[in-house]
Amino acid sequence: MTKSTMNPKVDEFLSKAKKWKEEYGKLRNIVLDCELTEEFKWMHPCYTFEKKNIVLIHGFKEYCALLFHKGALLKDAHGILIQQTENVQAARQIRFTNVQEIVEMESILKAYINEAIEVEKAGLEVNFKKNTEVTIPEELQNKFDEMPALKTAFEALTPGRQRAYILYFSQAKQSKTRESRIEKYMQHILDGKGLND
Repeated sequence: MTKSTMNPKVDEFLSKAKKWKEEYGKLRNIVLDCELTEEFKWMHPCYTFEKKNIVLIHGFKEYCALLFHKGALLKDAHGILIQQTENVQAARQIRFTNVQEIVEMESILKAYINEAIEVEKAGLEVNFKKNTEVTIPEELQNKFDEMPALKTAFEALTPGRQRAYILYFSQAKQSKTRESRIEKYMQHILDGKGLND
């Protein structure tokens, strides 16, 4: 097998990584061995097959992870896939806290990546649950009434982005907290960005 071409943006991402640098490097080598195209999307190394997203490398405070875009369709023979939150329908993660875990799991990881490629080749799609009606918090509705441009910008967002904002704003127990969250993200919404963009 030939190694895929390395993307200079990913080189730069790895050189700047303060945490998980060694882990990212090992994950990158494993993924590239599977002959995927290395791209840089959503500020992270992303690997594609025929322009379809297969897997992404990302890190958090407690762990770094391989994120399978259609992980819900994988068989998960080893029971290692994790659903990040209950609202994530398609993606699944395999998490790591040190490079040794990655080294020990290399053959398993390649099997999962190859299965993800097969899922894509077969044209399988995740059946998304229809967006259950979400209620716009009163504080957000008040802002919409005050600023019609905010309402227009919000309605122009994808349904997933709208839902993410509504869930995030609604999770705050106090009205004051909901208001401050809305204030904090107003410019994001006006710029057409999602919660995590």
